[in-house]
Amino acid sequence: MQSQYQYHIKFIKLNESSGRAIIMLPNGTKLCIDDALHSSKSSRNLLSFKAIRFNGYHIETNKEGSEEFLYITSIVSSQKLILEKLSIFSSGLYYTTIRIVETNIAIHQNCLDPKDQ
Repeated sequence: MQSQYQYHIKFIKLNESSGRAIIMLPNGTKLCIDDALHSSKSSRNLLSFKAIRFNGYHIETNKEGSEEFLYITSIVSSQKLILEKLSIFSSGLYYTTIRIVETNIAIHQNCLDPKDQ
C-alpha cells in the first residue's frame, strides 16, 4: 500500500563562506577557529569542544544550587581559573554570547586615474 503522504525535503546551503574566525566570549576569552563556517542566514552558532580544547582551554560542568553550568577553564601556575561560565537551555545545550574580533588588513594598492584610461 502506498503512503498518502509525500515528503518534500528542501536542502538549503547555509554556509556562505569558511575560513578563520576569531571570537570573543563575554569575559574576554578569545578563541581562534581555523575552519569556521559563516552564514548570514543563521541566528545561532555552534562551538565545538574540540575548538575550545584546541585553544588550550579545558571544559567542565558544575552545579550551583539547582542550576548547571559549563565552565571554560585554564590552568595558570598550577591553579585552575574559571574564564567563562555558560548557562544551559532546557534542551541541554549550553549558550553564551560571542563577539567577533575585528581585524583590519592594510594592503598596498595602486589607484588608476580615470583620465589616463
